[in-house]
Amino acid sequence: MVKGFRDFVSRGNVVDLAVAVVIGAAFTAIVNAIVEGFINPLIAAIFGEPNLAAVGNFTINEGEFSIGLILAAVFNFLCVAAAVYFFIVVPINKMREMRAKEPESEEESVPPEEILLLREIRDSLRDRV
Repeated sequence: MVKGFRDFVSRGNVVDLAVAVVIGAAFTAIVNAIVEGFINPLIAAIFGEPNLAAVGNFTINEGEFSIGLILAAVFNFLCVAAAVYFFIVVPINKMREMRAKEPESEEESVPPEEILLLREIRDSLRDRV
């Protein structure tokens, strides 16, 4: 049971997922700082409200609705998703492409003895015809 758990944890996917969660949390903090320090003051200047959550509020029969709260959550999600994609996913994909393009070593480029023997037999049969 412990061996199975160790194999599960040592797989690349689990490690990638753990790194993604940690980096996602860090990017969330950055995005929240940008929203609080730049976007909310910009919204206050445009709409006269302190933040996006205060925009589009209305009440119907003592029920308070907030379109701005939904917009703020969508905006934060899109900012985090864009930051993760452009600063993590794209560079990792480029790095993987570069690794895939690395030239093969000489050992990998030399075919096995059986293949060489089969090629010699093929060539000798071709020469007979």
